[in-house]
Amino acid sequence: MLLSPGQTNEDIFIILAGTVSVHLGADGYRGKGMAIPIGQCIGEFSAIDGQPTSALVRAEDEATVLRIPQQVFWAEMVSLPGVARNMMISLVERTRLTNQLTLEAQREALELAQLRKELDLARDLQRTMLPAQGCLFPDHPALELACLMEPATTVAGDFFDAFFVDPDRLFVCIGDVSGHGLGAALFMARTVGLLRGVANTEATPDAVLRRLNDSLSEGNEAALFVTMVCGFLELSTGLFTYSNGGHCPPLLQRDGEIRPIPMPRGALLGVFPGRPYQSLTLTLGPGDLLMVYTDGVTEAENIAGEPFGVQGCQRLLDGAGQAPLDALIDGLRQSLRGFTSSNHLEDDATLLLLRRRPDTGVRGGS
Repeated sequence: MLLSPGQTNEDIFIILAGTVSVHLGADGYRGKGMAIPIGQCIGEFSAIDGQPTSALVRAEDEATVLRIPQQVFWAEMVSLPGVARNMMISLVERTRLTNQLTLEAQREALELAQLRKELDLARDLQRTMLPAQGCLFPDHPALELACLMEPATTVAGDFFDAFFVDPDRLFVCIGDVSGHGLGAALFMARTVGLLRGVANTEATPDAVLRRLNDSLSEGNEAALFVTMVCGFLELSTGLFTYSNGGHCPPLLQRDGEIRPIPMPRGALLGVFPGRPYQSLTLTLGPGDLLMVYTDGVTEAENIAGEPFGVQGCQRLLDGAGQAPLDALIDGLRQSLRGFTSSNHLEDDATLLLLRRRPDTGVRGGS
């Protein structure tokens, strides 16, 4: 290390051999710097004006450098033929290159600011595509439903949806696109757009997944895929018919017991067309609560690398009884942040809670 930002310098260095680089900006200790050619000098700016150095100067490998105190340079060397001229040429070249790097940095900063604006717009558009987070259908007499989505970045690859296909049938789903960020968010938008049309025309969830998989597999050169679980709930009977596309099993809370529900076999969506899917049924009784989540919830890790796990979700439900769903949602959010010791997750985390209201009069069964 020859010079550091803010250091007082009274020497001029001439590079005799090896690679010496100048690193500008706050992140000067990282990345590739500006190489100083052999025979040129460094440190002359601060030696001339007496101001602290503004850049980091270091040898990138073994190097030989001639250090000349400024008193010796000004008293004995500047008067030598060609020294002053060569020094001026070096200063001009360095100034031009510094100006070029500064302009490039400003251009990159403007591009980054524009990209952030576009990502903020994409986040807002994504929010309009999905139901509002929190409690949905709050005044419905037969059910309670609440959702949470915590993106790992500005936009998410996770999604959820819930809507009535007729007055007695509710379609619900939750999904997770591979990866996260802008690419996953675009594939998620395509998935949600296709899904709503399919769910309103197909009678069973396995048919929904089959058609959705075939559509997503077309033109999917990026080989992105979706895991997903979806189903139709008949409000008059409590019958929940559901299907699975490679997703983690939901949890059922019933009579104080919490357990994963049986999952039908089904491949992830978007890669292999023509795959079959199956459906299973479950009758939700009064007070039964179904928790559907993405793996960003269970795979969130603490500082020791331990996952939140299905056990973390079970602990959240254990003893919850008939607590309001928005309280359970807030509890999970706080539990995840406390467990990971961070407000930022490594993967998108999404949760959907569905409960039959206790006053529906429907008997439970499976």
